[in-house]
Amino acid sequence: MVSMKDIARACGVSVATVSKALNGQEDIGRETRERVRQTAEEMGYMTNASARALKTSRSFNIGVLFVDPRQGGLAHEYFSSVLDSVRVECERCGYDITFINRNVARRQTTYLQHCLYRGVDGVVIASVDFTDPMVLELVHAGLPVVTIDHMFNGRMAVMSDNVAGMEALVRYTVGRGHRRLAFIHGEQTTVTDGRLTGFYRACEELGVTVPDECVLQGAYHDTERCYEATKQLLALDPRPSCIFFPDDFSYIGGYNAIAEAGLKIPEDISAVGYDGIRLSSVMSPALTTWRQNTEELGREATAKLIELIEHPKTALIDRYVVSGRLLEGGSVADLTNR
Repeated sequence: MVSMKDIARACGVSVATVSKALNGQEDIGRETRERVRQTAEEMGYMTNASARALKTSRSFNIGVLFVDPRQGGLAHEYFSSVLDSVRVECERCGYDITFINRNVARRQTTYLQHCLYRGVDGVVIASVDFTDPMVLELVHAGLPVVTIDHMFNGRMAVMSDNVAGMEALVRYTVGRGHRRLAFIHGEQTTVTDGRLTGFYRACEELGVTVPDECVLQGAYHDTERCYEATKQLLALDPRPSCIFFPDDFSYIGGYNAIAEAGLKIPEDISAVGYDGIRLSSVMSPALTTWRQNTEELGREATAKLIELIEHPKTALIDRYVVSGRLLEGGSVADLTNR
């Protein structure tokens, strides 16, 4: 069986350096760390997880709680990108991942019971009903927890800057001469609250009045509800010159409703999305949208959780905001010369 001493001999470094490299410690050079890891892999070295857990009182296993009621989350580019970033950061730091659910050996459990059964060191929580009693039980149970796009008092959170994202989209649209704006937003969540705040704040700042009938509730990643809401907006007199959609995927429903009405984008009506998934760039015309930094969201959430696990006395409990960027497509007409 290959040992750390064998790897140290092959790399010409100390056993201590090998140990630091394999455990993701940062106080050695990057090139040395990568060379040690590559050599260990080539030699077939595997750490003894049980021995490591006994030594550190940790399992090096992180739980991921992700629930999508529409059963499409892992196929949705936004969520899959966030989760893949969590996976990459966990692997980089020497941690495994367990997806948390309500079943253990075909028996119904709570999320907390599943976490305790699997012995996870902490949990990343994303895309759940944060009012669910089982989620609340887990959040307040004492395990290290980091939430994505939701805040609890006294718990670490990593947030996409939804306020700034929506403000930027409104400024861009109004800057192209649009004054009759409409907004189909998602269900009532912290994310939606932020986007509504950004929307109304920017409209007020720019002197744009938005009638209540131009702001409708839809649902994220739901093309059917977006289709119906778009039809409702198109029936207004006067109809909006630009519609803001809940997300790029839901926009498909709005696009279909606009096409059925015999209208063209952006000649007859303009459209704005949110998320910046690849779909937005391959549609015709390309959708103007806000690109969320999914890679940084997942990476930052995982890094903060590992900091809580490994340095519980010094980790700062705070909210960390991740910025994004506007992607200019061809879906917003320039009305400034009309």
